[in-house]
Amino acid sequence: MALFTIDTNGQLEPHLHQEWLLTNGLGGFAASSVVGCNTRRYHGLLCAATLPPVGRLMALNRIGEILCLDGDSDRLLELSISQFRERFHPRGDRYLRRFELDDTARWEFEVEGVRVVKELQLLWMKNVAALRYTIDPGRPRKVQFSLLPFVSLRDFHTERHAEGAKFKVEAESRHVAVTESSHTLHMAADAGSFSAAADWWYGHVYAIETERGLDDIEDLFNPGRFVLETQERATITVWAAMEPVAAFDWEAELKRRRDAVAAACTDPQNVAAGPSAVCTSQSVTIRKLARAANDFVVCRRAPDGSDGTSIIAGYPWFADWGRDTMISLPGLLLVPGRFAQARQVLRVFASYVSEGMIPNRFDDYTNEPHYNTVDASLWFIHAAFEYLRLSHDSHTFGDILLPACRAILEGYRKGTRFHIAMDHRDGLISQGDATTQLTWMDAKYDGIVFTPRQGKAVEINALWYHALLLMNERELAEQVKQSFRRVFWISPFRGLCDVVNSDRRDPSSRPNQIFAVSLANSPLDDSQQRAVVEVVRRELLSPVGLHTLARGDVRYHGRYAGPQRQRDEAYHNGTIWPWLIGPFLDAYLRVNQRSPESMAQARRWLKPLIEQMNEQCIGQVPEICEGNPPHRPVGCFAQAWSVAEVLRLAVELGV
Repeated sequence: MALFTIDTNGQLEPHLHQEWLLTNGLGGFAASSVVGCNTRRYHGLLCAATLPPVGRLMALNRIGEILCLDGDSDRLLELSISQFRERFHPRGDRYLRRFELDDTARWEFEVEGVRVVKELQLLWMKNVAALRYTIDPGRPRKVQFSLLPFVSLRDFHTERHAEGAKFKVEAESRHVAVTESSHTLHMAADAGSFSAAADWWYGHVYAIETERGLDDIEDLFNPGRFVLETQERATITVWAAMEPVAAFDWEAELKRRRDAVAAACTDPQNVAAGPSAVCTSQSVTIRKLARAANDFVVCRRAPDGSDGTSIIAGYPWFADWGRDTMISLPGLLLVPGRFAQARQVLRVFASYVSEGMIPNRFDDYTNEPHYNTVDASLWFIHAAFEYLRLSHDSHTFGDILLPACRAILEGYRKGTRFHIAMDHRDGLISQGDATTQLTWMDAKYDGIVFTPRQGKAVEINALWYHALLLMNERELAEQVKQSFRRVFWISPFRGLCDVVNSDRRDPSSRPNQIFAVSLANSPLDDSQQRAVVEVVRRELLSPVGLHTLARGDVRYHGRYAGPQRQRDEAYHNGTIWPWLIGPFLDAYLRVNQRSPESMAQARRWLKPLIEQMNEQCIGQVPEICEGNPPHRPVGCFAQAWSVAEVLRLAVELGV
């Protein structure tokens, strides 16, 4: 039984706006809408990670499927669907009856008595996609089944246009290789034959890119078609790869994926009661979230060339970001007991510590680290101590992680890049200037900073205090605690201010203050903690996470759409972030002493985020939602820290 099943019954809506995702552990992926119509430039059947986990290349965009029944060549019945300016063509959605998602994506079609099952698998740790079709005529009849691959072989952030493109086709009986520039896509079938006939299909429209104010038109290259002729039940599998296609076995490759994921979990006996639930629980919700979590865990080599692991921040366009990785690590890896991979993630980032900083991100094309974040390094310290607490691996912690943590504290004390430094007068951390965005609220477009937060930011100093106590720097921590209360506290009705810059205090109601309560070490007294939780609940809580700005603020934006500048202006000024439900529920449970009533309320608040897994991207939790009802999911359709925090809380609350 698949984890997710949708009965489409030949309807285009709402399934055109529902998406799915498969990943390969390298950073590569496949994604599209449930009905198979690509509505993003990032949709395709094989987006390969040529420099894992980055260097992503859209190789195989889609497959056109055509049935010819009883020799009637005048009636071609097409199963695929694409959007053009004037219309959708063809309209295979009319024949689609069911979509299922688990380790594979699976579609069931019914066409004039002929049943066609299409299944897509991404091979684990390989840039290979496999499409298996089972054709069942129901009775003896002549069936010709044609498969037309549509290829772009381009950077996944762009579109392909026929003008100027130079595709080379080399074909054999069941094989075809398509080359453009330095990239080659190899395709092979295990039945039928391949007939070369190079062609272009022009003017595919990607509706989501249209809404985002981006280029939305693409031309796709078709090198020919695979053809299978049968009069009875038959199967054809097409393999698409970024290297010459070997003899793969469908079932063996599927088992390899499942075994790899299972092996990533440690023995439940070595895990605290909470984490073991992910590996052993029969809860369908936990199994769905664990599946979602695995999509973000990817391979990244350490600087010395050894095997490493990282965490993709979000699909379809993010790579692995330091901040997102450290926030996500407890939920994605520690809660499921995947300590070996957590250790690899932390080792990789520890090896990149420079001037007291871990990378904010790695370049999409060169893999080079970029150091432009103030909070990622402090989240690293939090993640390192969580790793020690749950894994009890004192060897790795003492030899590798603790020295990195010390280097971070020393860098922040002395001062490092982007004016990140401790103010020796009060012990608080200040950072940035008018041109930089170093916190997680980092939207900036054409030189415009939409959430200016230079100076002393509330969550940065909550993290700083937390890190000092973890590192047993008690004297400095006491100074920071007293300074924090004096500098950030407003009143029981307003909670904490967001940023202090010299004598200017920004009293904006934002979710950043919740970290002063959610982290294990809080600089606030009990009454202040309760006040902060109530302010955030009253002004920022929504059914699907926390607003980034109170709805009554004149800068509030309730809709996230349109050109880049318009979206960036809304990104942290009202838009809802699901991942923030994690720290909010931690804080809420803390001030209510985890009473049965508060636990029950926390489950109610978490439920809508779990239900989101059946909405925009099947099996995933989105990056953001619009501030205004109905809180439409937007941005990345799958986000690591959204899944991580929902999974972490779901296990803790016994959902």
